[in-house]
Amino acid sequence: MQTEYKFKSEEIESQIAHLTEKGITEFSIHDERISRDKKRILKILSLISEYAPLVYVSILTDVSVIDREVVSAASEIFCSLDIPLNCSAKGGKILFDKKLYANKARLLNDFGLVFGFQLTYGQLDGDSLKSFMERLDFAVQQYPNHIDFPQTENEENAQTAKVTGIFSAKDIRYCRDVAFACRTFYSSGRAVPWMLSILRPLKIYPSRFFADFAEWQRCNNCDFKSGFNPESENHLSIEKMQLLFLNVKYEEKHCSDLLSLVHDIVKINGAMARLVGEGEESFVKTSYNPDDLFGPESLEIISFAENVCMEECNVHVFMTEEGPDYRIE
Repeated sequence: MQTEYKFKSEEIESQIAHLTEKGITEFSIHDERISRDKKRILKILSLISEYAPLVYVSILTDVSVIDREVVSAASEIFCSLDIPLNCSAKGGKILFDKKLYANKARLLNDFGLVFGFQLTYGQLDGDSLKSFMERLDFAVQQYPNHIDFPQTENEENAQTAKVTGIFSAKDIRYCRDVAFACRTFYSSGRAVPWMLSILRPLKIYPSRFFADFAEWQRCNNCDFKSGFNPESENHLSIEKMQLLFLNVKYEEKHCSDLLSLVHDIVKINGAMARLVGEGEESFVKTSYNPDDLFGPESLEIISFAENVCMEECNVHVFMTEEGPDYRIE
């Protein structure tokens, strides 16, 4: 069991040189002051590159400091930039700069960087259920690796949401459950490569999909109130939940003829994620050739099913010196 170390904000730079000797493989820097200080973030990134290049680092980063210089430095190390999706309140309305976040997400994706968003709800006057759902839809559309919801971490955090004339206690509970569903299905389920593609045939927004999954979780005793912790589950068990729920949604929307393809996409990407994350080799039976499943055609599921021939395969997913690979056996 790995020992957990905690450092004061002013100690972080001096401790980076000792991370490897302490046996630390993951390092989180979630300090709001640092998150808005570009010079300090650049210094930390440089020190990690020099002294701890194999340590996975999660860095809270305000959107205001993200530019080509920061992104270029971050691309030299093994890290994730965790970006609060901040709003402001003015005249009783929530203001959210979609263009700013979309441009920064595009830059991060162009560099192939891992990044995530942090979303909250009910903390500003003028927030509403509709506004939160819109922010969630926007967040998913930017292809973040994960979406975190601090208010779902425990009941105490959940109480930070404020009831107002346009945001009832019922709305807040609804947001909490949708957030927890996203945390389970999307983040713990490692769904970023295929989430948007599997939604297109369903003609449903991500927030609505997660709301339906929240109800499924409640019925299956794995929702927020049950005490279920998605991060403590192995990924394969989350994947089984994903496939069961996708069966329900695709049958409900009369798209069950696409389920073989959907299952292939989820399972082959899941196997690759476990290989990278846990070093777990696996064999996956698919109804389509993996070259096609990993190709750009899989982004449009209906067109893929209409134009790509089925081909039953037993796919071995394994690691090589050059990185993740697969072959048909």
